[in-house]
Amino acid sequence: MASLADLFLLDPDVVFFNHGSFGATPRPVFESYQRWQRELERQPVHFIQRRLRPALDEARAALATFLHTSADNVVFVTNATLGMNIVIRSLDLGPGDEVLTTDQEYGAVNNAWNFMAGKRGFRYINQHVPFPATTREDFVEALWQGVTSRTKVISLSHITSPTALILPVEEVCRRAREAGILTVIDGAHAPGQIPLDLDALGADYYTGNCHKWLCAPKGSGFLYVRPDRQRDLEPLIVSHGWRKTADDPTHFAEWHQFQGTRDCAAFLAVPDAIRFQQEHDWDRVRAECHALAGYAKARILEQFDLEPLQPETPVWYAQMVVIPLPKREAGTLVSNVYQRLLDEYRIEVPIFPVQDRPLTRLSIQAYNTREQVDYFVEALQTIYRNGNTAPG
Repeated sequence: MASLADLFLLDPDVVFFNHGSFGATPRPVFESYQRWQRELERQPVHFIQRRLRPALDEARAALATFLHTSADNVVFVTNATLGMNIVIRSLDLGPGDEVLTTDQEYGAVNNAWNFMAGKRGFRYINQHVPFPATTREDFVEALWQGVTSRTKVISLSHITSPTALILPVEEVCRRAREAGILTVIDGAHAPGQIPLDLDALGADYYTGNCHKWLCAPKGSGFLYVRPDRQRDLEPLIVSHGWRKTADDPTHFAEWHQFQGTRDCAAFLAVPDAIRFQQEHDWDRVRAECHALAGYAKARILEQFDLEPLQPETPVWYAQMVVIPLPKREAGTLVSNVYQRLLDEYRIEVPIFPVQDRPLTRLSIQAYNTREQVDYFVEALQTIYRNGNTAPG
């Protein structure tokens, strides 16, 4: 994978193990992004009034094919958080209703649900699920213990942000549909990291980022909605497209995609990101990244005599994996280790506590190497051997 590193714009002096936060864009895709921006600036009126709509339709069709759904079911949004807000603010929920999720959800999504719960009076419930992870069946049963006759919505990450677990959303969506419960899936980390077939997955609402693991430019994401649920969503920003009726098959994109003047170049470069990965055999790249993540996990667990937080299988994690760290000096662990890795070793990797246990969330992308992983493990060894205190 070392040869692919030259195709990315990342600082070569930094060992970058944090692709999961904001992604990284390859040079050819970034150049396409800039070409779209230059075309806009060259003739803004022509571009926005005549060129933009068909270009967005074409880009949306390419994305829909990648996601295995119809273009009529997908709309571009700037990020998954915005997609979640469109859904959360539109659903008809009130006193007596319940929304069920897990205790491993993304902070911004928790905030959005809690904000609307405070305004509408419904309950937002963070159900405890097994961690360390055990089996898929255990997860579903633990989640389902929170389902009641008042449960109207299940909101779930496809891949969790704090624990990097791939959750069994297909089974949850199937069971929820049988029970008449809506499903809202936050797929921020899924596109490009794991294969997606949104029509087969069965979610009522699914939102994801293209700028993370698909490696598209920042500010590119999507919202997928089943056709029978599209008329239920209200646009967060009402603009010209709102006059389309719900009976028009193009109304979904018109309502939510056109929000006045803005730079849509990141959306238009998404097909180039898809092509980039296809041209570089990304199925192979993902498999190699998963193997390297497993190697890193095994080395750290062995070095510090720790137990894994998930089974060793692609079912639970792909290119992003959480690995426990020693618990001594827990009060200062997060800030000290993170800062020393960055300042002394030029390693960018998140380190944070989950359920009172310190861990690192390691993202392995096409530009990472085994040598970088070994360097990271050696840095951790040195920091812990020296007592995990700040230098000087």
